[in-house]
Amino acid sequence: MKKIEAIIKPFTLDAVKEELSKAGITGLTAYEVKGFGRQKGHTEMYRGSEYVVDFLPKLKLEILVTDAQVDTVVDALIRKASTGKIGDGKIFITQLADVIRIRTKEHGESAI
Repeated sequence: MKKIEAIIKPFTLDAVKEELSKAGITGLTAYEVKGFGRQKGHTEMYRGSEYVVDFLPKLKLEILVTDAQVDTVVDALIRKASTGKIGDGKIFITQLADVIRIRTKEHGESAI
């Protein structure tokens, strides 16, 4: 089992969610986050003063999948979250030792 974490631009969420649904992914968790990287930021004016906005709004998705679903999910994320411009995001994949469904006490892939 794997946990896939993806940092994406907020406006790509609906397309990503739809594509994951088509791929058989039944659940994900989304967080509103802020970050910076190569995209840097931009300057804005507020009450006559210029300031730098370097933390940009992003979404962090967490998706728990079986080993067999990893490539499908990664392909879907890349296809639908990519704009071809700097700041499209990143995907992180980590190994899960176990998953437990609280209600039924199921363990492993059946708990995903």
